[in-house]
Amino acid sequence: MSGQPSIARELVLLLALSTLWGASYTLIRIGVETIPPVTLIAARTLIAGLLLAGLIRARGISWPRNAAMWRRFVVQAGLNSVVPFTLIAWAEQVTDAGLATILNSTSPIFTFLLTVCVTHHEPVTSRKLVGVVAGLAGICLIIGVQALSGLGHALWAQLAIVAATICYAGAAIVGKGFKGLDPMLPAAGSLLAGSAVLIPLALLVDHPWSLAPSQRSTFALLALSVFSTALALVIYFRLLQTLGSIGATAQSYLRVPIGVAIGVIVLGERLSPTAWLGLACVLAGVIAMTLPAR
Repeated sequence: MSGQPSIARELVLLLALSTLWGASYTLIRIGVETIPPVTLIAARTLIAGLLLAGLIRARGISWPRNAAMWRRFVVQAGLNSVVPFTLIAWAEQVTDAGLATILNSTSPIFTFLLTVCVTHHEPVTSRKLVGVVAGLAGICLIIGVQALSGLGHALWAQLAIVAATICYAGAAIVGKGFKGLDPMLPAAGSLLAGSAVLIPLALLVDHPWSLAPSQRSTFALLALSVFSTALALVIYFRLLQTLGSIGATAQSYLRVPIGVAIGVIVLGERLSPTAWLGLACVLAGVIAMTLPAR
């Protein structure tokens, strides 16, 4: 009985993380209306990283002093922010937030495939194989209409989101190595490392001093940075420690209906019949991949 309040608290955090990340696709969609993708993500990682660094200082937490941990922060930054954030922001210039949410929910499938092919520590069960097949079928259904009409820009954008999802799968595996650290440290460290890469790129590519972002996009950027990045990553690294693989993957299918609903309500988006069928397959596949045996 004594453990139930703790479990309930972690599940509430899991739902909060799903909501924060589910909302991020709509916020990105609004942000890229007047802010180029690289600049948007550079600002996102910098604002969130500085916010967390300030909180770390206020709490009196010591940063890791060994170079190996900072190298791990850099790797985590590449897999969890620099590459996937930028790919998704670029893709959402032409892709609905709802579709981006669905495609990005397949990270547990790729986590499993990477685990089986690379780390070999997770057994291959028939249920998980069914989950992989269902999830990949869902991806094909979601992007299948565009694929039939040729390799259009929308198809490449959707494939970019799938590539970002593979990065997130790798990040979930690497992120388990931060066990024992305060969750704010890997969150802030990876974000600051990511901003160090993205800021020079944004200055070179977008010339952000010449931009005139709308108030709507600026607000979306701030909400994306503070809530869907800084706060969300602290919760994410905490759940990696407390709920393990469930915490790292269960939010993927929890955020799908949340993200799709936000896109429909805020942006007035609508999904095609094949995308709805793909959503069902993705949800079935991810649930089969992540539900515990009992």
